Amino acid sequence: MSTLTRKLPVMMGVMGVVAFAVTGLAACAPGGSNPAPSASLGSVSKTIPKDKITLTEWDQNTDGGSSKAQGTLNKAFEAKYPNVTIKRVSRSFSDLKTTLKLAISGSNPPDVVQANQGYPDMGAFVKGGLLRPVDDYAKLYAWTSYYPSSLLKLNTFSSDGGTWQAGNLYGVSQTGELVGVYYNKKVLDQLGVPAPKTLADLDADMAKAKTAKVLPLSYGDLDKSPGIHLYGVVQAAIAGADKVNNLVTGTSGSWTDPDNVKAATTIQGWAKNDYLTAGSGGVSRDDALATFAKGGCAFMVDGTWQQATLEADMGKSNVGFATLTPEGAPAPVTEGGEGLAWAITSKAKHADAAAAYINFITDAKAAQTLLDTGNLPAVLPSGYTAPSGTLAADITDSYTKIAKANTVVPYLDYATPTFYDTLTAGMQNLVAGQTTPAQFTGSLQTDYAAFTKGRS
Repeated sequence: MSTLTRKLPVMMGVMGVVAFAVTGLAACAPGGSNPAPSASLGSVSKTIPKDKITLTEWDQNTDGGSSKAQGTLNKAFEAKYPNVTIKRVSRSFSDLKTTLKLAISGSNPPDVVQANQGYPDMGAFVKGGLLRPVDDYAKLYAWTSYYPSSLLKLNTFSSDGGTWQAGNLYGVSQTGELVGVYYNKKVLDQLGVPAPKTLADLDADMAKAKTAKVLPLSYGDLDKSPGIHLYGVVQAAIAGADKVNNLVTGTSGSWTDPDNVKAATTIQGWAKNDYLTAGSGGVSRDDALATFAKGGCAFMVDGTWQQATLEADMGKSNVGFATLTPEGAPAPVTEGGEGLAWAITSKAKHADAAAAYINFITDAKAAQTLLDTGNLPAVLPSGYTAPSGTLAADITDSYTKIAKANTVVPYLDYATPTFYDTLTAGMQNLVAGQTTPAQFTGSLQTDYAAFTKGRS
């Protein structure tokens, strides 16, 4: 999960597919320098050996559309290179976070993995010497021109894993991502309300849903990561892009600033007003998704990776996707950017084959495969337009609008090595009413302050 920018010929229109330049993200993390890329690891080649090869890849493409796309791309790669067999291991995001480091630390690690950006995962892997820098392959396959520097920077680290967005490149991303508000068009029509454009609209719409005895927002946080997205969407709609970007990258601000407390207060208020699924801490993400897909509520906050599943369950024109605009702002602001980086492990036995595989599943042809299976590619094919009135149209319209305005914000767990655990546990307690908004934001600031102090 992450942020991005686009300016290539394969991108849509003038903005290329995503101008998620996010100026705050262009700066290094607090206390960091800009070390030079590592020395060459030896010669690299696009030629894959003719011997039989098995490439093991680990991914988190478990949702319907992403899993189908990955399977399709893997088969196409094997057809192009008959001597190569792809052994796929697919795990949920939460499972990947808990098992991947152990897997790539072992004596027989996978060759290619999806590594989450930021300090908790990619930074830790780089620090442990578990990932191979891919600057040489980026040059060989022209990734440095296909992706702009602002996107590539999100997949870079200093060789000691201490400085994010500087130093060596450790992967490239396959998909684009936004987190937003899904809505059931039929339910909103019955309530007599339009799709929300602001947080105030969403709040008012949920109040009407509750009055009509309709669950306002389906929410399950048993898997922890949904809490990041709920807080991130509300925070972005209140604080705006610059403040959130500066906060995550340590440029300025505090997690206890009024806007961040207001976001926590808003969410806890929703829970107290029964706008959220009761007992959400014990409800899985999949169960919350199923409730929404079956028409059991008005809204759901989730990422664009749910597109294919919702299209299959609800139809392409019965569900919508909205991103929220902060008061007085010219464009929507939300979390997102790019999917997890595809990286080569340091012990990969066939690095050239691994790089060829990554290039194959992330290039312009792969982008069309992603679209055909209900996914949002990181770079949209030139001239692509989704059918009007469909969920795909809502998603791509939001993606390009936010790209043009440079108003995507990073996933909040990138902030420190321990921020994922602090934020997800804090959100469960906040929604359950076990902590106050001030205590919640205070715990975030304590985590970040300890991190920045240790780097000063």
